[in-house]
Amino acid sequence: MKLLKQFIEKSRAGYVRLIPEQPEDMWHIYNLIQKEDQLEASTVRGVKSETATGSVSTDRVRLKLTISIEDVFFDVQAGALRINGRNIAENKFVGFGQYHTLDLEMNQPFTLSKPEWDLISLQRIKDACDITRQADVAAVTMQEGLAVICLLTQYMTVVRQKIEVPIPRKRRGSATNYEKGVQRFYEQIYRGIKQHIDFSVVKVVILGSPGFVRDQFFEYMMAQAAKAEDKTLMENKSKFLLVHTSSGHKGALEEVMRDPQIKARLADTKAAQEVKAIDSFYHMLNNNPDRAFYGYADVRKAADNGAIGTLMVTDELFRAADIPTRKKYIQLVEDAQASNADILVFSSLHVSGEQLNQLAGVAAILNFPLIIDSDAEDSDGGEESDPGTPLTPSSG
Repeated sequence: MKLLKQFIEKSRAGYVRLIPEQPEDMWHIYNLIQKEDQLEASTVRGVKSETATGSVSTDRVRLKLTISIEDVFFDVQAGALRINGRNIAENKFVGFGQYHTLDLEMNQPFTLSKPEWDLISLQRIKDACDITRQADVAAVTMQEGLAVICLLTQYMTVVRQKIEVPIPRKRRGSATNYEKGVQRFYEQIYRGIKQHIDFSVVKVVILGSPGFVRDQFFEYMMAQAAKAEDKTLMENKSKFLLVHTSSGHKGALEEVMRDPQIKARLADTKAAQEVKAIDSFYHMLNNNPDRAFYGYADVRKAADNGAIGTLMVTDELFRAADIPTRKKYIQLVEDAQASNADILVFSSLHVSGEQLNQLAGVAAILNFPLIIDSDAEDSDGGEESDPGTPLTPSSG
């Protein structure tokens, strides 16, 4: 994503002008847009006109529209973003207040205006425009007859292709049909890798499977590449990393991201930082639970006591249609940041974000142990406790 212009007033009202340059940018924009924001973009609209003879024709006209946003739809697989709303600027083709749906286009600038820009949105723009944070990991998880080809970015895990090939069982005395089935299966994975993985961008290709499926496929792929004189695959052989997984399903990526080899290869990526933080949280929860809080109510109390060392939040919470809900999580982040906590905003489309969603979307590792006063919590109903309720520092 390219930032063309940014103007934010002291009141936090303002606008940004951006150009999406790759499909992942549409995910960032989807996270930026809120209902009642204003969007100015180029679009195509059918305009009816009547000729002198009375016949009516429809012409496709490209024009610039500004709408007040009402609905947003994002197609993850296609990377397509559609925004619906009412026209709020004078236009000779579209009446004031008329509805129109804008399809944001790659490499076409747009302007997004908000009555209030929060730090989460501004940080997302900064991250999206940082060229050093682009996607560079692909993964293929497989088991006999099933394979999933994924692209892993720091924000998303996108399934590019799911391959399912029925493989006949081995028969006593003859394995011909079985071997033919395996060959068809490997051939489809081979073609999928060539179609979906851009080796000029990708630095690591993870092959994960139970048993020896990954090793046998890798041997088949390199033999085919040698036979076809496929220089791209031959020259990028060193980028393939073979690891064990319990299955060939997408969920196995959660195991993959914990593998020491993967951690070493991806040490500087945001995804690896998130996996490390989640691992640290669970370790703390098992060994020192007074330093591992999750769920809004408990994490809010930790923030009120200046105890948070690392705050983990999913981006889904900042897309809440309910404005008070969105604002309370933004305030939580701002308060934790004010006490020098590390803030990690997890993508709900990444495997680490899926894990965090199982913890209500928010968790914290504390700098020092705290014990919640359960009597005080019970007296005010538990979930939405008084933010001033004192907590007792633990001696642990």
